[in-house]
Amino acid sequence: MKVYLDDERETPEGWVRVYWPEEAIELLKTGEVTEISLDHDLGNDDHGTGYDVVLWIEEQALLNQFVPPKMKVHSANSSARQKMELGIKNINHIVQRHNKSPLA
Repeated sequence: MKVYLDDERETPEGWVRVYWPEEAIELLKTGEVTEISLDHDLGNDDHGTGYDVVLWIEEQALLNQFVPPKMKVHSANSSARQKMELGIKNINHIVQRHNKSPLA
């Protein structure tokens, strides 16, 4: 399943649209998400942003060896995009460390 987190843009064909971070996280918990595309600004920062999804994936990768889907950011907010992309880079480092550990 491909998940598209956004509040305004048109959903690409073949993607499942979600509007809030908790919706994306619930789908990620199923283990069926193969790709996720994230917007940062979702219309109500008090309700969360796309960065919250990155933080959740990062925590799960670190603590529970969660295998993340392919991730990309489609946010027009350049500073938030950079922050999210750095988070994704860190997630990839965590996954690589787990794969090199003797427990893997």
